[in-house]
Amino acid sequence: MSRTEVVRLSGEAPAEPPPLRRRRRVPEAASPERPERHFKGVAVSPGIAIGPAFAAQQPALSIVRREINDYEREDELHRFDEAVAASKKQLTKLKSRIALLPPDAERELEPLLDAYVQMLGPSRLVRGVRKRVEAGLNAEGAVADETEALAAAMAEAPGDAPSRKRRTEEVREIGARLARNLAKAPFRSFAHVPAGGVLLAETLTPADAALLDPARIAGVAAGEGGSEGHTAIMLRSLGIPTVLGVEEISTLARPGDHAVIDGNAGTVTLNPSPERLAAARQALAAYAREKQRLAKLARLAAVTKDGEPVELQANLELPIELPLVAQAGAQGIGLLRSEFLFMNRDDVPDEDAQYDAYCEIVEAMGGDPVTIRVLDWGGEKQIDSLTAAGFEAEAGANPALGLRGIRVLLRQPEIFETQLGAILRAAARGPVKILLPMVTTPSEVRAAREALERVARRLRRRGASIPDPLPPLGAMIETPGAALAADALALEADFFAIGTNDLAMYALAVDRAHAVVAPLYDPLHPAVLRLIQFATEAALRLRMPVSVCGEIAGDPRFTPLLLGLGLRTLSMGAANIPRVKQAVRALEIDAAARLARRVMEQSDPARITELVEGFGREG
Repeated sequence: MSRTEVVRLSGEAPAEPPPLRRRRRVPEAASPERPERHFKGVAVSPGIAIGPAFAAQQPALSIVRREINDYEREDELHRFDEAVAASKKQLTKLKSRIALLPPDAERELEPLLDAYVQMLGPSRLVRGVRKRVEAGLNAEGAVADETEALAAAMAEAPGDAPSRKRRTEEVREIGARLARNLAKAPFRSFAHVPAGGVLLAETLTPADAALLDPARIAGVAAGEGGSEGHTAIMLRSLGIPTVLGVEEISTLARPGDHAVIDGNAGTVTLNPSPERLAAARQALAAYAREKQRLAKLARLAAVTKDGEPVELQANLELPIELPLVAQAGAQGIGLLRSEFLFMNRDDVPDEDAQYDAYCEIVEAMGGDPVTIRVLDWGGEKQIDSLTAAGFEAEAGANPALGLRGIRVLLRQPEIFETQLGAILRAAARGPVKILLPMVTTPSEVRAAREALERVARRLRRRGASIPDPLPPLGAMIETPGAALAADALALEADFFAIGTNDLAMYALAVDRAHAVVAPLYDPLHPAVLRLIQFATEAALRLRMPVSVCGEIAGDPRFTPLLLGLGLRTLSMGAANIPRVKQAVRALEIDAAARLARRVMEQSDPARITELVEGFGREG
């Protein structure tokens, strides 16, 4: 006798989506029958929204998971193939509909939909589901089991947490779509949300976000999600004030509730008191004025009050973030993390695939420089496609001190030279720089340059178009050893990019993801600042370009100190550029230099923080 059980896929749509409910009269503020309730979540998309709350609950989809006999196997495989075909058709239709979205949002979602379609091809997910069906499990159960197994493996794998989270969300989204199509369950529609409504949901996928009309929906709050996911990026592009990670928000709201979404502070208030409602309206007006002022900055130069130009560039992790880069008025991409090309796939991208991806980004920047960091792989950063292809990056007993970055690439010339070939070809389409991760010795830069010249000779023999001279080759300064040897590295490298995140962690022996020691992480620790100063001065002595691309570059509180230390190029998340530009335009270099001298005389981190933040208040 076959065994049958019911499983539930979290976040799935019901067979009949519940209607979005409204009342004719919306209360203006809290009342005894509707007390004020305040919730804290994750600030995802800035802005203030005030309006009637509309709960769009999405109960789990129940799936029958059962064993099948040999006679049912072909039918189940056929049903699964039909679900795959239906999912592809839906994504193609959705791709045509996103032309109705604002241009920036369209450019955000299109590459993601392409990635979803690829995942419905000969991917690990599809192969895994078919194997489970062939082993005797029905299609619904096979989709549920394989989706969760693959998502769990990605969630537990070492590496960059935001990237792991994004990959698990992608897998679950495709698994949920397949499950809905197997169950013949319709998808949610948000067409009935009236103008000015605040949408409350348990979960919201990127495809859901594509269906939202920013002209009608004032704000969004959802129980799941974080600031780095595709949904968050999409909602930021749409400009809808959003707070995610507000548990059970959609179940707690009642018809007729009024809501305030604060996408800056990450708060949601149901039935605000008269005082809170008045404050929210004032904040809404102030935010509108601030947004208008910052938008004007995109057209203005990043230059100090005394005429010193500063170059503000963007860090880029995914191509779908390119519209944000353009909006912010970035003067190029100071750090393109190339790992996205190798993630969430079973095969290693060849030279042509990488070339196409780099060309898209280089051409989109319209002549502004793009700094491509070659693959930062190894140690705690593992990539399944490379491991599956037989490449190894032994983590060792202490992954942070093992093989990673340039150390791995020099031991895996096939990967390194393939990537260099793609970058060199893309560099013929616009200005490109090549950045080496985790450099610690001059010999690593020399070896990388030899590889670059070797690849260039091979491409010229093939008749490929590459720039002459070759793109500049730079070194990441992200370990104390690299910072202390910066004078020697400067003789080999063409430029420096100081990665303050890793530099601070290595200097202070602090893992920011470890809850116990995370409070010890301090980029203003005098040891970290002295390493930044040493590397900066080594570059400046040789008149060599040097930039900062860590988190402190995007914090306007630190802008005066960094400029005072001699830095003139800062690379950051695109969303931070307007405020950093505002800080640049408000200060004078002489004042910044005086601040830096005072700071570098200190040995107490608390006093350094006081000086830095005090300067900001005075400015």
